[in-house]
Amino acid sequence: MVTKAFSVDLNKPLVFQVGHLGQEYQRWVHQPIVSKEGPRFFASDLLESLTRTVWWVVPLVWLPVVCWFVSLSVRMGLTPPQVAGTVGGGILMWTFLEYTLHRFLFHIKTKSYWANTLHYLLHGCHHKHPMDGLRLVFPPAATAILSVPLWTVIKLLSPPSFAPALFAGGLLGYVMYDLTHYYLHHGKPSEGVSQNRKRYHLNHHFKVHNKGFGITSSMWDIVFGTIPQSKAAEKSR
Repeated sequence: MVTKAFSVDLNKPLVFQVGHLGQEYQRWVHQPIVSKEGPRFFASDLLESLTRTVWWVVPLVWLPVVCWFVSLSVRMGLTPPQVAGTVGGGILMWTFLEYTLHRFLFHIKTKSYWANTLHYLLHGCHHKHPMDGLRLVFPPAATAILSVPLWTVIKLLSPPSFAPALFAGGLLGYVMYDLTHYYLHHGKPSEGVSQNRKRYHLNHHFKVHNKGFGITSSMWDIVFGTIPQSKAAEKSR
C-alpha cells in the first residue's frame, strides 16, 4: 500500500502541521514563499499574538537593560575605558554566538514530528516566509529565556565587576543583530556596505542556505570556511 505524502494546507494554522512532513520538512521549509502577508501559526488568538513582534520593541525593551548592566559595572569600580573595552568584548562574543546559533541550532537537520515543529517555530518559519515582518525579530520573552544561561555562564567565568558590562555588550550585540536582520529584509539600501550585507544575507535565503550564516558580519564565515561559493571566488581573484 502506497502512503500519500503529507501536504501542508497554507490556509490553516501551520505549526502543528509541519511536523507531519517528516524527512520532507527540510526540502519544504527551504522553498520560500515571498509575501509580506504572514501565515497563521496557531488557532488560538492568544498563542498567535505571542508569535508576532514589531521591530521597535527590541531596542525599546533591551537598551534600558543594557544601560542598567553597564551601570552595575560602573558602580563596582570599572573606569570608562574598562567599560568600553568590556562592552566591546561582549559585542565580539555575541558575533560568535550569533554565528554558532545560526549554523548549528537554527539550521539543525530534523525529521521527527516534534523536532520539525520546534525548528519551524525557532527558525524554519523565517526561511519559509522570509518577508514576514512581524516574525523577523525575537519576542522579548524568548530573548529573556535564552539570556539566562548566558548571564549565568558570564557570572561564573568573569570577575564580578566585569560580568555586567560583558553581558551588556552581548545584549547590545543582540540588539544590533536583530535590527540589522530586520533592515536586511525590509530596508532598501542603494549602495555600500548595507547593500552588500543585504545581498549576502538574501543569498543565504534564496540560493545557498547552508552557507553565509553571519548576519552582522561575515567574519566567522571567513574563519570557519562557510562563505558562499560565489563570494569565496570573488575573494580569490
